[in-house]
Amino acid sequence: MNPFGYVRPAHEAAALDAGSEPDSQFIAGGTGLVDLLRLGVEKPARLVDLNALGWDKIEPTQEGGLYVGALVKNSDLAWHPEVQRRYPVLSEALLAGASPQLRNMASVGGNLLQRTRCGYFRDVGVTECNKRTPGSGCAALGGYVRMHAVLGGSEHCIAVHPSDMCVALVALDAVVHVRGPTGARIVPVAEFHVAPGAHPEVETVLARGDIVVGITLPPTPFARRSAYVKARDRASYAFALASAAAAMHLEGAVIREARVAFGGIATKPWRSKEAEYVMRGEPATRALFERAAEVALREARPRSGNEFKVALAQRVLVRALSRAGGIA
Repeated sequence: MNPFGYVRPAHEAAALDAGSEPDSQFIAGGTGLVDLLRLGVEKPARLVDLNALGWDKIEPTQEGGLYVGALVKNSDLAWHPEVQRRYPVLSEALLAGASPQLRNMASVGGNLLQRTRCGYFRDVGVTECNKRTPGSGCAALGGYVRMHAVLGGSEHCIAVHPSDMCVALVALDAVVHVRGPTGARIVPVAEFHVAPGAHPEVETVLARGDIVVGITLPPTPFARRSAYVKARDRASYAFALASAAAAMHLEGAVIREARVAFGGIATKPWRSKEAEYVMRGEPATRALFERAAEVALREARPRSGNEFKVALAQRVLVRALSRAGGIA
């Protein structure tokens, strides 16, 4: 056992102060962090419980979108009538993740911040992991890589990002609301996560003491026609081998605007602007979707053991686009 302190601030200012202390970590649902505590991957000196701060509401914005507090449970967001009606890709992505019990506990903010399921990262008996110990190396590079990334990796890390929700948020142009010691700011979710580069230990743009307080789903014209498709080893409680979120705005049969994002194949939720560009202004057809999928995976760099992910990702994208576009 590793002893740690615990505080439950009653207001935001106290939470910011507590979270700014060295070796403090925020906790909400605990479905990710508690796992890492048990494994010995995380060893905070103090946990700062955010659940008394009241950030658990889903509310309309003046612009016509939805604001979602960071403490909203994944299940509440997935089953919210407005989310299901206006942002189906998000509801589908959430319901494709974890189990009902975990979704009932997991928070939106925690989902944004969940860490990789890379077996080498989660096994403290493996000394080579640049996410846990910067500069120690990456055991996955010469190891078993079936679940690892084919996009966004580097010579320092190829761990795949695990979230389903974040993939849908990228396809919806969502933004993240952050507050910290230096004030408040808004970050597009597509820029929130950081590819590993030379510093795999840096996973988001958050600084010490920053708190995610909520997200905004904008009233984009492509949100209603959206879908999420996930390929995995079993039908429930399994992380993606490849997944795709697709959203499109159609005028007649022509695609006016589209969004494409992948999960399960990259080191962060992966948007493909190249695939979006290919489809813009074109009639929605399966042939077009297949061409977009080919373009989206053009820069993939698979390793021996996960080459299948390239074709699999292309297929799940074609299916997601077909569902979003209403093509059988």
